[in-house]
Amino acid sequence: MNYDAGADSHLAHEAANHPTAAEAAGDADGALMLAYAGGDAGAFDRLYARHSGGSYRYFLRSLRNEALAHELFQDLWMNLIRARATYVVEARFATWLYRMAHNRLIDHYRRSSVVQLVALETDDDAPDEINADSAPGPETIAASRQAAQHLLQQVQALPAAQREAFLLQEEGGLSLAEIAAATGAGIETVKSRLRYAMTRLRQAMKDFR
Repeated sequence: MNYDAGADSHLAHEAANHPTAAEAAGDADGALMLAYAGGDAGAFDRLYARHSGGSYRYFLRSLRNEALAHELFQDLWMNLIRARATYVVEARFATWLYRMAHNRLIDHYRRSSVVQLVALETDDDAPDEINADSAPGPETIAASRQAAQHLLQQVQALPAAQREAFLLQEEGGLSLAEIAAATGAGIETVKSRLRYAMTRLRQAMKDFR
């Protein structure tokens, strides 16, 4: 492959003077993905540095199996590489990435003859009343190593749909609308799952010392 430095310089000049749709929308990650699609390998490295940790923890805490989490994590990033040529800015990059992660997780459960993640738990078993007490949130309690480990165990014990919504928010940094887009659930359903998840976690951590 012949490398044309002049062409690269021209493209860089054009990019600097004509912001992409992702940049115009304030999505730096989307701009990086477009740059990667255009041949900028360094853009992929920056995306991986930003999102590899969160996406791996999403799989690990959903599956509770390191080998499976690593396999699905690798699949996710290989799928991202394959999709670079067709990538278009339709949503924030993180939403697009975690939608792929969600779909890969669903595919794993289907192939394993396990009930689909989203259908695994309805909100019918959630408490009728939300205990709006003053218990500190999980993010505050998790300051100590021991408390953080206990919190992780409680997250893993959540019903699957609640756990996924919580992880998409905490690990992926997704908004309610973005979680809904990633999972195919309604915003009110997502809001309900997050509320129940946080209530359960607060209750589980309330008396932890």
